[in-house]
Amino acid sequence: MIIYVYATGRDDREIRNIIELYRQAGWWGRKGDDLELVSRLVAGSHCFLLASNGAEIVGMGRAISDRASDAYLQDVTVRLPYRGRGIGTEIIRRLVARLREDGIKWIGLIAEKNSFPFYQCLGFKVMSDSTPMVMKAYD
Repeated sequence: MIIYVYATGRDDREIRNIIELYRQAGWWGRKGDDLELVSRLVAGSHCFLLASNGAEIVGMGRAISDRASDAYLQDVTVRLPYRGRGIGTEIIRRLVARLREDGIKWIGLIAEKNSFPFYQCLGFKVMSDSTPMVMKAYD
């Protein structure tokens, strides 16, 4: 049975599982475990939801927000063996519900790797007059 809980960022086992999910998704390399960075990332999020099967964290998603009007969903992923079971859908539904409860009216995201049909089924629409942009600091 999958249990959904909000991360605290204070448990090293939880943080190591989150790091592994980032790596599996291809968002992070193998530079080493940066427990402090991930703890800050969790603490700085509006909310950071985990999906667990027993002691194993199998999915995650987070929302960043100004806590007044706007929010963005980020870092939604589910471990490969658990995909196709509705876990990602439930993560999105719970994050959106939490944001709505907190008074957030505008929720955006960037759909990566042709994932936009997944998000469209959950009520998100393509912003036709917008182009995602990013500025990265490189080492």
